[in-house]
Amino acid sequence: MNLSSALEFSPAELIITGFSGKTLSAGTVKNILQEGFTHFILFAHNYESKEQLIALTDDVQALARSSQFASGMPFVVSTDQEGGRVARFRDGFTILPPAGKVGDKGSPNFAFELAKVQARELHAAGIQLNYAPVCDINTNPKNPVIGDRAYGSQEGVVTRMATASVRGHLLEKVEPCIKHFPGHGDTHLDSHLSLPEVNTPLETLKTREWVPFHKAMRSGARYLMSAHVMLPHIDPQRPGTFSSTFLKTYVRGNLMYQGAIISDDMEMGAVTSTFGKEEAPVLALQAGCDLLCYRTEEQSMIALDAIRKGIDDGRLDVNELRRSIERTRTIRKDVKLAQATLSQQDRLMLIGHPDHQKMVQSFQLG
Repeated sequence: MNLSSALEFSPAELIITGFSGKTLSAGTVKNILQEGFTHFILFAHNYESKEQLIALTDDVQALARSSQFASGMPFVVSTDQEGGRVARFRDGFTILPPAGKVGDKGSPNFAFELAKVQARELHAAGIQLNYAPVCDINTNPKNPVIGDRAYGSQEGVVTRMATASVRGHLLEKVEPCIKHFPGHGDTHLDSHLSLPEVNTPLETLKTREWVPFHKAMRSGARYLMSAHVMLPHIDPQRPGTFSSTFLKTYVRGNLMYQGAIISDDMEMGAVTSTFGKEEAPVLALQAGCDLLCYRTEEQSMIALDAIRKGIDDGRLDVNELRRSIERTRTIRKDVKLAQATLSQQDRLMLIGHPDHQKMVQSFQLG
């Protein structure tokens, strides 16, 4: 018998999978129940209306109640709803201003209240994890991917706003995921397309780039997203997502982080052009990632097969994988589902509530 088939957990618990469509197809349901996926990511192509989104996320959670791999806990449904240009759900939702505008205001209290609005609507919609706030410091004005997604170019501003956002999310029952470690603010390439390189000195990283991350961790952030960024003067072989130097030595060791580490999108050009589809998931888990993020079901299944092979041939340490799953299960135990406490009408009312719209308007006018 293969080792991977005899485990007390499913290797699919190490993957966050996307899927196509605005409803669950029979094939997707089959994969979830047969393979044991427990984490999901939704994009704009999964969204039509707030009514449809609530029905979709409720259908996902219904599968948790019949999945032999759910261990009696809810699933985690996630999305990217930063505000500004990164918002997967738009029509019907309150869209926050970009983080750069929030940072310009200089008010952590406003950042806190805006995050509460965002999280309150996501919670009502059935989302448990939001890939925000961005903790990168926008130190390169020519950065093609971060820009106004960052709260600013100064560490103090980013730290104050990001920690306020973390607290706001948590207060409204949504887990924030801080991103993109070890820092994407000083890049000149977009990791969606190719592998950026950063040459910021280690001491500067520790005293500037990593301060917002560390303070956000101390504010309660239990998810951290890695960056597909090369820092060759620190690790000449591997970018952040695939580097045990960054994920184990610095995140776990130097910053004493106890939460879950999520890879950035494993289907980005920075990954696909550098590592093979079968090699990348094994390398990322070896480096210290706890969850690998895939936007498509097809690539998730390829990664799952690669992970099983990595377990069977001994390249992946089962005890390390077990610790990764323990970290994510610890968070899943705390998931609060809106359907447990709110009526359907209340959930619909909270999404795009007039008071939320007024708050954003007051922010823009203030």
